[in-house]
Amino acid sequence: MKNVLITGAAGFLGSHLCDRFIKEGFYVIGMDNYITGDKRNLEHLSSNPSFEFIEHDVTKHISIDKKLDYILHFASPASPIDYLKIPIQTLKVGSLGTHNLLGLAKAKKARLLIASTSEVYGDPLVHPQTEDYYGNVNTIGPRGVYDEAKRFQESITMAYHRFHGLETRIVRIFNTYGPRMRLNDGRVIPAFMGQALRGEDLTVFGDGSQTRSFCYVDDQVEGIYKLLFSDYSYPVNIGNPAEISIKDFAKEIIKLTGTQQKIIYKNLPVDDPLQRQPDISLAKKILNWEPKVDRTEGMLKTFNFFKDLPEDELHKREHKDFSNHIKK
Repeated sequence: MKNVLITGAAGFLGSHLCDRFIKEGFYVIGMDNYITGDKRNLEHLSSNPSFEFIEHDVTKHISIDKKLDYILHFASPASPIDYLKIPIQTLKVGSLGTHNLLGLAKAKKARLLIASTSEVYGDPLVHPQTEDYYGNVNTIGPRGVYDEAKRFQESITMAYHRFHGLETRIVRIFNTYGPRMRLNDGRVIPAFMGQALRGEDLTVFGDGSQTRSFCYVDDQVEGIYKLLFSDYSYPVNIGNPAEISIKDFAKEIIKLTGTQQKIIYKNLPVDDPLQRQPDISLAKKILNWEPKVDRTEGMLKTFNFFKDLPEDELHKREHKDFSNHIKK
């Protein structure tokens, strides 16, 4: 049995990866410090003999007694609410945390896959975004703590690959959604669905012409799994290229939920990308991967997950003052 360490295991994507690797016959060691993760995401694995959990902050020294064959580094705040609230921790997990895991991978002779992001492209001047585009990032803007943490993460990973010969993989994740997302994490899908379920009007920032491309979690996990076992060491976009404007997406959510809410408009946050669409030609070529779940099917599954949440969670709010991060 092969052993895999998955950091950020109690998060949305991390918990789905734990499920996939257990299904594939791996022994999974999950690690999380619960700064944004949720214990409930792993409750179903608590008695599984192929799973163990370690509560730990990856920015501190990591010691694992067992042999490790693979490491997947998914520990990081991943939504604007999180990384605007805990900017220093966001930078540290991308830098110190990644450094610790690279050292662990080197000591264990394990292959390491890091979770990068489409945010390395910033507010892109190239559309759709290909892996050879260097990006347009404001290093000192409020979103820079996340964007630059991920860009540094890619750089140090490639340095270990080149200097130490470490086996590494880099996935650039585009907007992903599905069950186990936090309802109030500030991202557009849970935000819209939460507002619809509470009977509130849907809030669109800017004029709604900015675009996003949403990938269902099962497709994302499949792409990550294939990349880990590929022979490709450079970044690969994994996302769904089906692009939609936020305004049109809000209309889709209203139709899906059967509610009668209006769309209201507020000022656009600083450095919010105006376009986001992956070019997945490389993933198709080297991984024989492309998304299978269309948005209608995926959104229905996601909405049913949110609809079944307890009433008190539906009305819970993340308290964050965004006044300093909005274009006046």
